[in-house]
Amino acid sequence: IEESPSPALTPELRERMGAAAVRRAEAAGYRSLGTVEFLVDGKDFYFLEVNARLQVEHPVTEAVLGLDLAQWQIRMAMGEPFPYAQKDLLPRGHAIEARLCAEDPERDFLPKGGRVLALDLPRIPGVRWETFLEEGREVCSDYDSLLGKAVAWAEDRAGAVRRLDAALSGSTLLGLNQNLGFLRFVLGNAAFASGAYDTGLVERILPEWNARDRALPPGAAALIAAAKSPPSGAG
Repeated sequence: IEESPSPALTPELRERMGAAAVRRAEAAGYRSLGTVEFLVDGKDFYFLEVNARLQVEHPVTEAVLGLDLAQWQIRMAMGEPFPYAQKDLLPRGHAIEARLCAEDPERDFLPKGGRVLALDLPRIPGVRWETFLEEGREVCSDYDSLLGKAVAWAEDRAGAVRRLDAALSGSTLLGLNQNLGFLRFVLGNAAFASGAYDTGLVERILPEWNARDRALPPGAAALIAAAKSPPSGAG
């Protein structure tokens, strides 16, 4: 789960990090879109790495800035100047992205593929889906486990969380292990809701997730499989 703007940053810290990112790009003579990553510890931050490309979480930045960053990366590569100064790029509202992955949260998030038996991703105002999934598609576990992304925008963080949770709760994906339920579990966690979370959150809440009552009603799995199987003798 990624979000923008980060609830962990003060305006002063965000400004310092932004200035540091610009200095690194200028020192390298870089003229395109890219990603500079930092680790944050209280009031301090530490350089981690630079990626000369957009990262998978770029849609949250697009949502709060109202820019198509992928399009601008291509236009800048063709020599077109970027027409905005930093003072023009003022975030509006809040955006949260959840990565839907073919992985098993109950087995240390081990990737596992399968065939998509049923798929329904609801259309909700303020929510954007990015996915290659379709019913009948085979998903293997040889590559990245990412299946798609749900990106929710609202005027404030609480609204973005509600919209994202509504999109995930209304989604159906049958036929392969995935993390839909775990994503909702994280969104409902008190530490996440408050914004006072860190990179150790998942490890801390996994025992509670694994201890929950998750049994399907008797015969539910067989009914799901039968509903998606072709009639006997069908070509």
